[in-house]
Amino acid sequence: MHIAILSFDGFNELDSFIALGILNRVKQPGWRVSIASPAERVRSMNGVWVEAQASLHDAAQADAVIVGSGMLTRDVVADQALMAQLQFDPSRQLLAGQCSGALVLAKLGLLADVPACTDLITKPWVEEAGVRVSNQPFVAHGNVATAGGCLASHYLAAWLIARLQGVEAARDAIHYVAPVGEKDDYVARAISNIAPYL
Repeated sequence: MHIAILSFDGFNELDSFIALGILNRVKQPGWRVSIASPAERVRSMNGVWVEAQASLHDAAQADAVIVGSGMLTRDVVADQALMAQLQFDPSRQLLAGQCSGALVLAKLGLLADVPACTDLITKPWVEEAGVRVSNQPFVAHGNVATAGGCLASHYLAAWLIARLQGVEAARDAIHYVAPVGEKDDYVARAISNIAPYL
């Protein structure tokens, strides 16, 4: 089971790394989570360099993909050669857009006729792409999900885990990372946000 987190130049560390950390709480044979990028190294919006663990081709073959957010997402969607490499198929993959990752999914035609979530800065661009934006942190339709706000990335991670390993595995992963003294509240909130879409 391979989950690829697409991270482009200017990526948001919170979006990519929170999901990476939570998804890697699943300890199952063959479970693999990787940062996938169009280059061998990408630089985050705050100057952190990361070596890609997977290519865009690998991501196209993955069982699940999170399209991460970043400050250069409009440049990504304007790059036709780059967008042509993003060959995703919701009939065989779980696909998720985190914040401005929803803009990438919208431009790929994967959010047609369904509402999506995104961050407040990206909202007008997603709406301009013909997608209605919901004022909520998480929404999913079939095999495609979106989340809005950096700290909503754990909802995407929980949804993916629940879909791939079951709700109890999602509960366990969120419980592990939640603050001490607030674990039950965090788990309950995460599950209540994803449960309608499972």
